[in-house]
Amino acid sequence: MAEGLIAGLVVFVLASFIGFEVINKIPPTLHTPLMSGSNAISGIAIVGALLVSGERNWSLTVILGLIAVVLATINVVGGFLVTDRMLQMFKKKEVKA
Repeated sequence: MAEGLIAGLVVFVLASFIGFEVINKIPPTLHTPLMSGSNAISGIAIVGALLVSGERNWSLTVILGLIAVVLATINVVGGFLVTDRMLQMFKKKEVKA
């Protein structure tokens, strides 16, 4: 059990560093399309987390699933807000005469 936990933590830390480096190298013009892709991936994470947290008995897995649902939902909502704000910047402004 401890070996699996340590292996999971190592994968998490490495994925965090790699994800941070990849995201920092993306030019600003690609942020909106990538945000849409990220929202889709987070939506899949929500479905998976709901399946895990749907058990009737409380366990560490169910608690972690609930935390995953909350965090993925925040990520999806925030992503849609950021995407909408960026798309608003590209709309033509009305000129009042």
